[in-house]
Amino acid sequence: MSFYLEETCNIPFDFAYAKLAEDVIAFCLSHENFPYEAEVNLTLTDNEEIHRINLEYRQIDRPTDVLSFPMLSYEKAGDFSFLEEESEDDFNPDTGEVMLGDIIISVDKVLEQAQSYGHSPKREFAFLIVHSMLHLFGYDHIDPKDAAIMEPKQKQILEEMHIVRD
Repeated sequence: MSFYLEETCNIPFDFAYAKLAEDVIAFCLSHENFPYEAEVNLTLTDNEEIHRINLEYRQIDRPTDVLSFPMLSYEKAGDFSFLEEESEDDFNPDTGEVMLGDIIISVDKVLEQAQSYGHSPKREFAFLIVHSMLHLFGYDHIDPKDAAIMEPKQKQILEEMHIVRD
């Protein structure tokens, strides 16, 4: 697995966030039985920058906590069998890894939401990565039927990693 971290703001976390991010990503890949080595990019930014990106790509004029940009198109969430017959475009020619996509997290929102929900920034940060990884695997939560699949997966992964609400 290749994990690339970009920091575009001050990171005030009091935990080893880069290690946690890498561990959560690796756990999600294993939990969902992703059959290939994968590449994931994570950018940590502030509300101002994520607001700009949210407006540009989603036409939503406000900051958000996390944005996911999957590189793969799924017929069915969590079904990776299509990669067997896909073109080489899904694989990084230099590493042979599947390019899963990009995750962008607002550090400001991690801190705000952790306080608002009454748990630690570490738990909120891990939750947002799990949430985004599931999006990179094709899961969604807009439709209640889809949410009924995605939301229990988020909870299960965090519980299995022993990252629970304080």
